[in-house]
Amino acid sequence: MHFDDLEGWLRWQETLHPTAIDLGLERVRQVYSALNPDSIKPMTITVAGTNGKGSCVAYLDSIYRAQGYRVGTYTSPHILKYNERIKIDGQPVADEIICAAFERIESVRQDISLSYFEFGTLAALDIFWRSGLDVQLLEVGLGGRLDAVNIIDPDTAIISSIGIDHVQWLGPDRESIGREKAGIMRANRPAIIGEPDPPDSLIQTAHEKNAQAYFFGPDFGYSQNGDTWVWHGDNKQITNLPLPPLKGGHQFRNAAAAILAIAKMAAHLPISETAIRAGLQQARLPGRFQLFPISGEAPLLIDVGHNPEAAATIAAHLQSDYSAKRIVAIFSMMKDKDIVGVLSIMKPFVQYWHYVPLAHPRSPSPATMHGIFLQSGIVDVSFDHHNFTDALNAAQIQTQADDLILVFGSFFLVSDCLNHFAGDITP
Repeated sequence: MHFDDLEGWLRWQETLHPTAIDLGLERVRQVYSALNPDSIKPMTITVAGTNGKGSCVAYLDSIYRAQGYRVGTYTSPHILKYNERIKIDGQPVADEIICAAFERIESVRQDISLSYFEFGTLAALDIFWRSGLDVQLLEVGLGGRLDAVNIIDPDTAIISSIGIDHVQWLGPDRESIGREKAGIMRANRPAIIGEPDPPDSLIQTAHEKNAQAYFFGPDFGYSQNGDTWVWHGDNKQITNLPLPPLKGGHQFRNAAAAILAIAKMAAHLPISETAIRAGLQQARLPGRFQLFPISGEAPLLIDVGHNPEAAATIAAHLQSDYSAKRIVAIFSMMKDKDIVGVLSIMKPFVQYWHYVPLAHPRSPSPATMHGIFLQSGIVDVSFDHHNFTDALNAAQIQTQADDLILVFGSFFLVSDCLNHFAGDITP
């Protein structure tokens, strides 16, 4: 199969495999072996976690680049363009580079069926292999043990957090989910656990795998000191660090985990404290507590949080930074998520809701959402919107400049929001 543009490749990939998510490594590993049979991979850090993966990757990427290393990042999902998933030195790779990688994959896969995500993972790994990188940062798409990125043995693994999400694939509780995410650990290699309350399954799996596990709290951590903070771990500390530019108290944990991973990789990729400070200051991640001021209107706070753990983080941020403001939410989530759990956490902080139906097969209908809001005891909600723009117009009519419009939930909603402003929102 051949296509002349990236959009054609992506549309075809969406129809190639019978299921959108098909966890397992056999098929993707077989194609990878045919694609690059004798490849020497760059140094690798793999990052898993219910939330916080993207933040950890952002800190790692920024710090390594501040030191002058050549860095590749593979993340998902994208917000505006598919190319965001595969970056080299902070820049999305061009369409033609991705298409060339897809051509190479198609030439060797024979009759092996690959999912959309597996195609993208193989493309990223192939592009990184050909690009002379010093380090590649691989974000797990779902779970860990059976996620496509796990065909690569990481030199260091990070597990940022353990929460309840993707239960139909990972299991219904933190114990089962923790076991799946622990699957990225490797024997005799560092595994950095940023989750402050790790489930027993994660601890047990680390022991079974003989991984060099380092846990937030007993093995590494931080202390805030006014406008700076101190990182400690690996029998040392780094003082006078700039506050994480990504908002929320949880970002100290993410940054601390990233710094420990860098320390554990230092024998191969030395990093100065100067680069750590500069990298922390320069880290950016669109769609995470991203504040967009609008002249004469209520500002927008945008976040992709779409599970109860992420909602609790949003709630804590609202309580600490916006407690005096009236908050109106523009909201949407996929029907396979814990919508009731998210609404119950956010209900005390939001005075009015605007639900936005999304053009996606996993988006619940307004009628379904009406029942969920009623079940959650929320009656101050509007379902009269066809899209994000309709909801924004309604929210702006009912708010004043000193209020706050919170746009949160699905990545697709945040994408619609950012597209509405045509790139005018800066991280």
